[in-house]
Amino acid sequence: MARRNKLLKFTELLTFDNVYENYDPRNPLLVANHDTSVEMSGKWHSEHFKNENPITLELACGRGEYSIALAERYPDRNFIGVDIKGARIWKGAKIAIESNLNNVAFLRTKIEFCHLFFNENEIDEIWITFPDPFLKKGKVNRRLTSPNYLGVYKQFLKPKSPIHLKTDSDVMYFHTKEVIKEEGHITKLDTYDVYGDEEMLHPDLDIKTYYENANISNADSIKYLQFNLKES
Repeated sequence: MARRNKLLKFTELLTFDNVYENYDPRNPLLVANHDTSVEMSGKWHSEHFKNENPITLELACGRGEYSIALAERYPDRNFIGVDIKGARIWKGAKIAIESNLNNVAFLRTKIEFCHLFFNENEIDEIWITFPDPFLKKGKVNRRLTSPNYLGVYKQFLKPKSPIHLKTDSDVMYFHTKEVIKEEGHITKLDTYDVYGDEEMLHPDLDIKTYYENANISNADSIKYLQFNLKES
């Protein structure tokens, strides 16, 4: 039954006009609703959102809680949740449609392919919320704040634009701090305990993901880093 429900979600996902998909890095076209192939690099403002408002990416968005909450909170901004898991994206995309949130879209692809679907300086901000820290030996380069991934983001992120990391993983937090230091990036905000601080460092840290609400991370403090990539 679970498999059947997942297949039904995948089928419905293909009919959503706020979802785009790609699995083949050799072909930079995206598949939109009803199997329409579209070129979106440099065209998100004009072809999807129909405005010039700033665009924020939520990477490894899962069910898209941050994308949805931020879209509701900032109607004058645009948001795109990125994840490879179709069943998760289905949840966020359906909520966005039912809530008439026209300023949020979803991209189902691998994050390392993102530079194929966004043009230089097209993105204004990135949120990375509770990514897999890849604790297994040899997986360091798979962390979403490793140098190779930051190199991907630099291809489409505007200079001096913020990257936000929210995590319960000590490994992810300290790894990111080390990468920032070694690569010469600029830390703007840093806390080891988001909810333990007297005052929240950033107004959008009060948004809680499904991961947080399910109390999976209740044994650990929630860490937060905001940083800018160094300019070339």
